[in-house]
Order: sequence, then structure tokens, then C-alpha cells
Amino acid sequence: MIEAAEAACGFTSGRVRNDLDSDRMLAFALVRAIEIVGEAAGRVSVPTREAAADIPWGLIVSMRNRLIHAYFEIDHEVVWKTATEELPQLLPRLRALVRNAGGDG
Repeated sequence: MIEAAEAACGFTSGRVRNDLDSDRMLAFALVRAIEIVGEAAGRVSVPTREAAADIPWGLIVSMRNRLIHAYFEIDHEVVWKTATEELPQLLPRLRALVRNAGGDG
């Protein structure tokens, strides 16, 4: 989750929202990174989810499902907000979770 979230944040560095509409590679990259975050979230154990109840696990997985199953209806506003606002807020929480668990993310 951490690697994919960091990638998405990196993809938006130096970019503006309008770039998402004009750069297909950026759009594909962001969508794929967000999908990976959601896929990984779905594989997090129940005890880990319970230990980090402040992380919206269900919403993260739901976002992945929406992207996978409704590809031609993807809202670029939601993708941009996820990549530029929500993932940067999620990263410190994930890093802390990994630190506390002694894992590598």
C-alpha cells in the first residue's frame, strides 16, 4: 500500500488537476496506483484492520472495486482528490502501522 500510495503522490508532483484530463499516461498511472492500494488494503488481516480502525479500510477497497468495475465511468475529480489529498494523509498512518508492527509495508 505504501509503495503504491507513494507512487501516486509522486505522479502528481509538479502537476495540476488539468493535467489529468490531457495526459492519458498520468490518468492510467494514478488509477493503477490507487487500484493497487485498494487491492493491498483488501489483503490486510482483520486484526491489523482492527488495530488501525482509524484507516477507512472499507472505503479504500470500495474505491479499488469502483475503478476496476466501472473503468469508463471514472471521475477524474475523485482520482485527483484521492491522489493529492487522501493518499498523502493516509501515508503517515500506514507508515506508523508498519513501524508498530515491525513489518516492511
